[in-house]
Parts: sequence; structure tokens; C-alpha cells
Amino acid sequence: MYVSYSPELDLSSCGKTVKEAKKNLLEAVGLFLEETKKMGTLNEILKEGGFVKEGQKRWKAPEWVSLERKVALIR
Repeated sequence: MYVSYSPELDLSSCGKTVKEAKKNLLEAVGLFLEETKKMGTLNEILKEGGFVKEGQKRWKAPEWVSLERKVALIR
């Protein structure tokens, strides 16, 4: 099982392959954006995620310095 994650929106999905996990995440992000737009909360959520509005309809995603993956051993 593979997990895909969008830290900017704090959304995740999964799949049996890397390709499927990415595809499922794109679908989840699309649905999330559609629903938040309908609810009128999209702009607020994007601002909270570090996006910056450029013009009327364009948002610039935040830049990431690093992303670390931590693994814990359970005995």
C-alpha cells in the first residue's frame, strides 16, 4: 500500500501502486477544492495553507525547504 500526501492542503490518499496513490490524491484534491469553493471557504483554506493570491484567480503554492520522512521501529 502506498500513501500520497499534499502537505499544503493536509490531504492524503492511498493506492496499491504509486501511480494509483497519486491518481487518487489528485481526485481527492479536486473534490476538496470543488466542495470548499461551493461552501465559500476556498480562499480562507488556501491562505491558511500558505498559498498567496496573484491576481483575481491565480494562487501561488508555498515553497517547501525540505520534507523528511521519519520511520519508527516498534518492538
